[in-house]
Amino acid sequence: MKTRKLSLRVRIFFAMILLILSASILIAAVTIFQFNEQAQNYHKERLERKEENIKRHIDFVIRETTYPVTSEYIPLIFKDEIHKIADIHRLQVNLYDLEGSFLKSSKENIEGITQQKCLSAEILNEISNTPEHRYVEKTVMEGQVYRSSYTFVTDKKFKPLAIVSLPYLENDEMLNQERNEFLMRLGYAYILMLGIAVVLAFLLSKYITKSLKTISDKINETRLEKKNKKIDIDSSSKEIVTLVNSYNSMIDQLEESAIKLATSEREHAWREMAKQVAHEIKNPLTPMRLTVQNFQRKFDAQDPTVQQKVDEYSKTLIQQIDMMSSIASAFSNFAKMPAQQNELLNVVEVANLALDIFSEDYITFECEKEEIIAKFDRSQLIRVITNLVKNAIQAIPEDQHKKRIKIKVFDEDQTVFITVSDNGIGISKEFGEKIFEPKFTTKSSGMGLGLGMVKNIVETYNGSIYFISEAGKETVFTVTFPKSI
Repeated sequence: MKTRKLSLRVRIFFAMILLILSASILIAAVTIFQFNEQAQNYHKERLERKEENIKRHIDFVIRETTYPVTSEYIPLIFKDEIHKIADIHRLQVNLYDLEGSFLKSSKENIEGITQQKCLSAEILNEISNTPEHRYVEKTVMEGQVYRSSYTFVTDKKFKPLAIVSLPYLENDEMLNQERNEFLMRLGYAYILMLGIAVVLAFLLSKYITKSLKTISDKINETRLEKKNKKIDIDSSSKEIVTLVNSYNSMIDQLEESAIKLATSEREHAWREMAKQVAHEIKNPLTPMRLTVQNFQRKFDAQDPTVQQKVDEYSKTLIQQIDMMSSIASAFSNFAKMPAQQNELLNVVEVANLALDIFSEDYITFECEKEEIIAKFDRSQLIRVITNLVKNAIQAIPEDQHKKRIKIKVFDEDQTVFITVSDNGIGISKEFGEKIFEPKFTTKSSGMGLGLGMVKNIVETYNGSIYFISEAGKETVFTVTFPKSI
């Protein structure tokens, strides 16, 4: 899982938990290291204390002996005393002459200790050349760690007589047990801390992202076509306040832009509508003017056919006037917003009524139910159906052999569906994007207001209209609207 795909809240939560775990592991590692260091220092200092006490005891024996205090008499001086020293101080004592040869041991029968009959040259050099005249060797034998210290035994005048070796076993059982008990208690504390940390991390991450969630929801709800509410957060961090202020400032600018855009669009729409009205009215005015001029030029009161010519001229003028009247009615109907009457009606019955004006035998009507009740204005629903059927009739060429238009009404849950399909020429992708725009048309006659008016009516009732078309085969317009609004 990639980190960037996780939400900010989850990342904050995991970051805090990871921080606690890392700190716990680091503290545990430091604790183990500290225990090991303390154990090493303990063994080092204990060996030094043992060595100091044994050397003091050896000096006492040398002072009290009746034998001559020389290197040759060392085995005799310590024949019995070496066992007493070892027993009192509970540490094995080995004696070597100045050449490194073995002289005496308190436990000569122990294997592995008495096998070292001669000290190495390295040990002798270290004892002789260091200021302390002391050397500590660390060895591992059968899994046990030994520290062996080597130092001189001297007479009263500090003249070296022999070398004393003290093998010391590092027994860490007690220290390890103490360390394990401490780590166990520390582990319990870590588990408790981790549980508390999980709860705190969850609450803290929720608190941190709460303001961001509010801002995100508001941004998702922001729309250009509606009045957007500003964000009001009582208390938050400085960064969140800055972000909120930026959003609120953006809302103010957005409202100003929306007002300017709406004003501009209205002005542009009125200009376009005025141009379209003027253009459509000019079309019948031209033949009317030509007819009148022709009438004036050819009028002859003595012509026996003058009455017939007057009737023909009058008929032509009336036709052009009717066309201008239909143009005015079409623009009036488009500009008039349909009122939501919320009339409870049977959609199937209204659809049948709307289709009664069509006499074409290739128009068929299907419905899954005899009654589908919905709230809609009766006259507006009739206008929707008749406009769609008229468009379907006009989409089929006159010379096409088999014509087919099918109207279907059905419902799904709380939604009503009306489909109008035809097997006409279809709608190209080029025209598909503009088909619902006012004054757009692909026909030689008409003003292109029918589908725009249908879309306007349907959307007023929280519905929608869309189409699926395949060139030269079939076009299906679908209208959907809720049963209740």
